[in-house]
Amino acid sequence: MRKNTGVFTQFAAAMLLPLAAYLALRGTALDKSFNAPHEHFYIVSLVALISLGLAIAVGIVAIQLRNIKISFLSLSYVSLTGMFVLHGLSTPGFIMHHSGIAASAAQLSVLLAVAWLWLSSLSVDLPLIKWFSEWQRQLLPIWIVLLCGVCTLLWFFPDLIMKFHLKERPMMWVATLFIILMNGWTIYRYLTIYLSSRFPLQLSIVYSAGWMIVAQIIIVTGKSWNLSWWLYHFLLLASVLIMVAGIVSQYVSSKSITSSIKLMFRSNPSDWINTYMSTSVRELVMTTEARDSYTAGHNYRVALYALKLGEELSLSSEELRAIAQGGLVHDVGKLRIPDTILNKPGKLTPEERNIIEVHPVSGYDLCKRLGFMPEELSVIRSHHEKWDGSGYPDQLAGEQIPLLARITAVADVYDALTSSRSYRKAMTHEAAMAIILKESGKHFDPYCVEAWERLVLEQSTFFEETIRNSPHLKLDKRLVR
Repeated sequence: MRKNTGVFTQFAAAMLLPLAAYLALRGTALDKSFNAPHEHFYIVSLVALISLGLAIAVGIVAIQLRNIKISFLSLSYVSLTGMFVLHGLSTPGFIMHHSGIAASAAQLSVLLAVAWLWLSSLSVDLPLIKWFSEWQRQLLPIWIVLLCGVCTLLWFFPDLIMKFHLKERPMMWVATLFIILMNGWTIYRYLTIYLSSRFPLQLSIVYSAGWMIVAQIIIVTGKSWNLSWWLYHFLLLASVLIMVAGIVSQYVSSKSITSSIKLMFRSNPSDWINTYMSTSVRELVMTTEARDSYTAGHNYRVALYALKLGEELSLSSEELRAIAQGGLVHDVGKLRIPDTILNKPGKLTPEERNIIEVHPVSGYDLCKRLGFMPEELSVIRSHHEKWDGSGYPDQLAGEQIPLLARITAVADVYDALTSSRSYRKAMTHEAAMAIILKESGKHFDPYCVEAWERLVLEQSTFFEETIRNSPHLKLDKRLVR
C-alpha cells in the first residue's frame, strides 16, 4: 500500500508541477512575449524530426518483439512527432506564410496521438485489436504513408485544417475534453497494470499521457509566443522521451537488435531464446520460477522443446517466435496461486486442483494486458486443453485447440514427466515417450505426436543434453516441476 501511495504521489507531482508553473507564470510580468520564430522553426522542426525517428525505431522493435501494444505506442508518437514536424516547418515567415496551420497542427498532433494511445490500453483479445494484430507488420508503413499524405495535403492546401476549427470555441474545448477523457482512461488502465506488474513501460505511459493533457490545456489557454506558452513544447518532447526510455528499460537487452534478429533465424533454438528474449519476458519467467521451486528451468525447456517440434512441423519464423515466447511464459498464471497449494508436496484436494486449473486463464488475463499477440496468448490459455475435449480451462477439442497450444502441450507434458517432482522422481525418456504415444488421440494431437516421435528418433542426443544441461535463467540447478 505504501508503494502504491508513493506512485500516486509522484505522478500527481509530475503533473501538477508543470501545470502550476504555467498558471503561476501566465499573466504575470515575467510572462513576456518571447517571439522567436527562428528558434521555433529550426529547433522545433529538428527536435520533432529526431523524435519521429525514435518513434519509427520503436515501431520496428515492436514487430521484432511481437507486441501489438508497442506498435500502437509507436503509431501514437509517430502521429505526435510527425504532425509536430509540420507544426515547426509551418512557422509563419519561413517556408510557410499561412498563419493558422502551425497552431492547428499542434492540436491535431495530440488528438491523433491520444487515439492510438487509447488503443494501446485495450485488451488484446478484443476483436478490433485482434484485427490490428493481424496487420501488425503493415501498420507502421501504412500509417507513415497516410500521415505523409495528410501533411502534404495540408501543406499545399492550408485552409483545409481551418475547417476543423481547432483554435475556436467550442471545437477547441471539445478536443480538450476528448483528450482528457481518452488519456484519463489510458492513465487508469496503465496505472492498474503497473501496480500489478511493476514494469517500467507502463509507468512511462502514465506520465506521458498525463503530460499530453497538461500540454493540451496550455495549447488552448496560452497566448502564442509568451514564455508560459513555450512550456507545452517541452512537455510533448518529454512525453516522447519518457516513452522511449520505458521501452529501452523494459525490452532492450545488452545485445544489439541486429544480432538478435540474425540469431532469430538460426537453427539452434537455444541461441534464439537466450538472445531474443525481452527483459519483460525474462522477468515474468524468473518471477514465476521464484514462486515455485519446482519450475526452475521448466519454462525454458518447454519453449526449447516446442521450438524443436515447431521446426519439425515446418512452422514459419513468426510462428516459431510466437511459440517460443508463449512457451516461456505459459505458466505465468501460477503467480496468482497461493504458495501453500503451489508447493504442496502431497496430493491436491479437488478444491486445490480447481484453483490450479485457473492458472491458464490468470496468465492469459495478465499477458493480454501486456500486449502479447493472439498466438502467444493461445499458448498460455490452451496448453492444458486435450484432444478429446477433457482438458481445461475451455474444454476445447481437436482442431478447436490452436496449433501452437497443441504443440506446447506435448512439450509441457514431456518435460513434466522427465523432471523430478516433490512427490515422485523423474521418469526415464523411454517411459515418458510411452505415455505420450499412448495418449495420442486422447490428450495429444496425433499429428503432433507423430512429428514428436520423428524428432526424438532424429535428435535423441538433443533431449539427453537438454535435460542434463538445461539453462535455468540463472535461478538454480534443480530439475523442474
